[in-house]
Amino acid sequence: MTKMTLREAITDAMRVEMRLDPNVILLGEDVAGGRGGSGGEGEKSGGVMGLTAGLYTEFGAERIIDTPISESAIMGAAAGASLTGLRPIAELMFADFFGVCFDQIYNQAAKFRYMFGNQKGAPMVIRTMIGAGVGAGPQHSQAVYPIFAHIPGLKVVVPTTPYDAKGLLIQAIRDNDPVIFCEHKMLFAEEGEVPDEAYTIEFGKARVVCEGNDVTVVGIGRMALLAEKAAIILSKEGISVEVIDPRTLSPFDMDTVLDSIEKTGRLAVVDESTPICSYASEIASIAASEAFSSLRAPICKITAPHTPVPAAPNLEAAYVPSVERIVAEVRKISNYKSKI
Repeated sequence: MTKMTLREAITDAMRVEMRLDPNVILLGEDVAGGRGGSGGEGEKSGGVMGLTAGLYTEFGAERIIDTPISESAIMGAAAGASLTGLRPIAELMFADFFGVCFDQIYNQAAKFRYMFGNQKGAPMVIRTMIGAGVGAGPQHSQAVYPIFAHIPGLKVVVPTTPYDAKGLLIQAIRDNDPVIFCEHKMLFAEEGEVPDEAYTIEFGKARVVCEGNDVTVVGIGRMALLAEKAAIILSKEGISVEVIDPRTLSPFDMDTVLDSIEKTGRLAVVDESTPICSYASEIASIAASEAFSSLRAPICKITAPHTPVPAAPNLEAAYVPSVERIVAEVRKISNYKSKI
């Protein structure tokens, strides 16, 4: 075991898999440090957040490919490469840019297995950054994973811890269908123990962050960390909170959530996406249909407001669900008394 940041765990996962499988390639804007395949001397930064630093030096220009600033070309090339036997990792620098290349993702790669009669899928990973908190403004800070999860044929991963990030990314690289791997910018510096060897985490298996008996809280991505902090505060008030980190949104482990609701009778979902058609709405809808008899309070959705992400630091801080807000909302449903 080695203590790593989430950033280092992602880099390590790519390095491990590229050493094991020569068919794994990486392409995107600035992933080779801006060389553009020129073979210049000296290691460069390795992407805007430094996640690919060192990979060009080890694997060279044939496998670490700097591309033009054309998201549609990156995703189209990755989708095509996946049909030839390669396993591309395509970097979409910010998830907000998906609109430029969505046809290649949802209308091509996601449908290959269906269109080709189950003979061939698209074994490709789209690594992309999500989330607010670093002052990147409304065009670089959104949590758009509910849109990805809506598409049949796409698998959607939202890791929270360094351990999960490495295991889930290796699983994604080995998967035979397209996977969108969403990395929250505010989590890159999170630290944790990570095995040095290769390992995988099965998709569709949630992590129970902490067990509790009074309220179930599902926190997506970074929100699971905030929910865990809220649970610690609430425990001092005698409110026992069970926090669940889904890890993947498609497939989604609803069984773990339903089992928890059966025990607690209350559900809150913390989701950084905007409220209309959020993933919180999907979880709430299933819970209302399949766990209605267990619920002893209204389901609580804790999301961002239905606005663009503000650039001003004070407004951005108010935009994202906070520990204080989670505490207040969970306290409310914990004390709910039915009028029936």
